[in-house]
Amino acid sequence: MTGYFKNIGLRRIAGMVSGNIILGIGIAVFRASLLGNDPYSAMLLAGAEHLPVTYSTLLLIVNAAVFSVEILWGRHFIGIGTFVNWFLLGYVASFFMEVSAVFQIPERGLFIRLLTVAAGVLVVSLGVSLYQSADLGIAPYDSLSMIISEHCPLPYFWCRLGTDVVCTAVCFALGGIVNVGTAVCAFGLGPFIHFFDRTVSFRVLGMEQLNRK
Repeated sequence: MTGYFKNIGLRRIAGMVSGNIILGIGIAVFRASLLGNDPYSAMLLAGAEHLPVTYSTLLLIVNAAVFSVEILWGRHFIGIGTFVNWFLLGYVASFFMEVSAVFQIPERGLFIRLLTVAAGVLVVSLGVSLYQSADLGIAPYDSLSMIISEHCPLPYFWCRLGTDVVCTAVCFALGGIVNVGTAVCAFGLGPFIHFFDRTVSFRVLGMEQLNRK
């Protein structure tokens, strides 16, 4: 085990953990906008409103179910980052959602809420970039579309879109918030994540050569 961590390197571990913490902050920022979260978080937030469990607890439970798929058909996606995302992200997001709720102003205008969404895009994109660039394992939900893509002729984009559409539909059915923030997370994060990959993550993690094409 000591050898495993030594081979990974402290920078990659720190980057992966930092990425998940930043991602949790981003989820809270989107929640504060009241204009929707990413499809998976939106579904779980809506589900928590109907169940006697918190968002963070429901995330642990649903991730356990999705992980059963990952361990059966996507073991090569599993790493330490899988478990850090699984067990840390929900609590970080919940903490910052509680903090942001203290400063929430329900009457604030649409323009301020859209600015909040824009901030959420940047924060979430940076978090995802750091967590994924560390290449230390894929979160259970993120692995699902990759596994589907490996076992069907559809490209990854359509597999990811399919899982996100299902989550969005469940969120809507449960009375959750489906709005511009949900759409932005489903369709618009890619260019921002790529930007942070090249300008921040690869450099911070010391992986420029490994990821340069």
